Amino acid sequence: MLRRCLEAEWRKLRHSRMWLILLVLPVLSTLIGFANYWMNQAILRNGWYSLWTQVSLFYGEFFLPILIAICCAFVCRLEHVNRNWNMVLTAPVAVSQVFLAKVMMVSILIFFVQLFFLALYICAGFVAGLPAHFTFPPEVFGWIMRGWLASLTIIVFQLWLSMRIQSFALPVGISVCSVFIGLGLYVSGLGLFFPQSLLTIGMGVLSQDSMTVGELGTFVVMCVLFVTGGCALGIRRLIRADVMSQ
Repeated sequence: MLRRCLEAEWRKLRHSRMWLILLVLPVLSTLIGFANYWMNQAILRNGWYSLWTQVSLFYGEFFLPILIAICCAFVCRLEHVNRNWNMVLTAPVAVSQVFLAKVMMVSILIFFVQLFFLALYICAGFVAGLPAHFTFPPEVFGWIMRGWLASLTIIVFQLWLSMRIQSFALPVGISVCSVFIGLGLYVSGLGLFFPQSLLTIGMGVLSQDSMTVGELGTFVVMCVLFVTGGCALGIRRLIRADVMSQ
C-alpha cells in the first residue's frame, strides 16, 4: 500500500510546475553566492572552502528550508481542496502510510536537489578557475549527505504544519521565521535543538571544521529524534483530526 501511496504522490507532481522551483532556487542561491565570492576574492582566499561558505550560506541557510516548505505545502494542497482529505482518509490505506508517503516523496525530491546543488557548486568552482590552484574538499560529500539528513527533520514538521493549515503561503512564512530562529540558536550554541540549526551544522554553512565521532553521533541521534517526533505528530494529526472541517 505504501508503494501505491507513493505512486499517487508522484502523479500529483509529475505534470506540475514544482520542478521549475526545484531547479530555479538552487541556481539562484548558487549565482548569488558565486557573485559574492567573485567580488571578494581578495578577502576569500581559501579556494573551494571559501566558495562553499558563500554558496552554502544562501542555499542551506535560506533557500533550502524555504524550498522544503514549498514542497510540503504543495503535496498537501490537493487534499485541502474540496475536502479531499475525506476521500484520502476513507481509502483502505493506513493513515501512517499516507503521511510516510508524503515524507518519502519530499525527501526524494530534496535528495536530488542536494545532488543538483553539488553539481552547481562544482561548476561554479570551475568557472572561478579553482581546480588549477586549489584541492577540491572531500568534506563536501559529507556536507551534502548530512544536509539531506537534517532536511528530513524540517520536512516532517513542515508536513505537519501544511496538514493543519489550509493556506499555502502561511507554512512557508512560518519556515522563513524559523530560519532566523535557527540562526539565533546556532549562534547561541543550541543548534542541536532546532531543525533549521541542524541543517546549518550538517551542511557546514558557517563552520567547515570536521565533526568528531562524538559530535557526528550526537548530530545523527538528534536528527532521528526530530524525525521520529515529527512523524508521530503528523500521523496523530491524521488519526485524530476532524477531517470534515478541513
